[in-house]
Amino acid sequence: MSLITLFSAPKPFTNPHIAIIQRNAIKSWALLPDVEVILLGEETGLAEAASELGVKHIPNVRCNESGTPLISSMFQLARDASQRSNSDLLCIINADMILMSDFVEAAMESRSLLMDKRQQNFVLLSQRWDFEIASPLDFAEGWESGLRESVRKQNQLHRPAGSDFFLFPKSCYTDIPDFAIGRAGWDNWMIYKARKEKWSVIDCMPSVMIIHQNHDYGHLPGGKPHYEHPDTDENIRLAGGQANIRYTILDSTHQLVNGKLVRPKMSYLRFMRGVELCLRAVFFFLPERMIENVARPKRWKKRIQKLFK
Repeated sequence: MSLITLFSAPKPFTNPHIAIIQRNAIKSWALLPDVEVILLGEETGLAEAASELGVKHIPNVRCNESGTPLISSMFQLARDASQRSNSDLLCIINADMILMSDFVEAAMESRSLLMDKRQQNFVLLSQRWDFEIASPLDFAEGWESGLRESVRKQNQLHRPAGSDFFLFPKSCYTDIPDFAIGRAGWDNWMIYKARKEKWSVIDCMPSVMIIHQNHDYGHLPGGKPHYEHPDTDENIRLAGGQANIRYTILDSTHQLVNGKLVRPKMSYLRFMRGVELCLRAVFFFLPERMIENVARPKRWKKRIQKLFK
């Protein structure tokens, strides 16, 4: 029996750098206690990598017309697999993310704390630390502490945009649209969905170091970032429009700090995000751009920032 079924749809292993960082990530997952790892898809080199790293491979994931795996299919396959392994929690994660033992600890703590409050549904997410890695990691004893020190030295904490992983109980996210993985919008919708359903949205960044291995976008047409891809437009449509993909980690309801769930501290960014959500609820009939111009006036920025110093 595993506590967590962790699933991902890696890119092809044809690009040497992508192959390195994906193997680094998957190996870090495979070392975690009480975790079952599932790799989804039929990309070149994926079956071989799964066998090499000792994790499960499921090839028959549905794809869109561009051949990109659909998140709805990924969720269903992982959910079916978790029934066999009796996992309580599911976690979708991008294949360039390195996890360490604090990840499992955070998952267990969050579930336990919410059970004490008789709350079952939640989603765990986090900001990431961007890190330059060009070679295979050495997973010898003590690798976690060494990597943590190197990441802190580079000191590249990513802005609180969409999350690169979502961990949740099997009772959540049973009705996922046919989003394309690796394109913009779906991760923001995940936060929107949780807030709409009034689940606890837990930012575990104060307690967990989640590491993103930097890479280019050579795998996409023209080498452009994913938010400029046509599949992103379809993701936005499936999400219900721009308003539903503007949700970020700033919309979390709790943070995991020293083994406790606390309300996030107020900041300029959180304050303005609250103003924006309020305006959208009241003036739902106005165009998106008009609400943005009202909610994010540059001339008020410096004044409000002073209030939270």
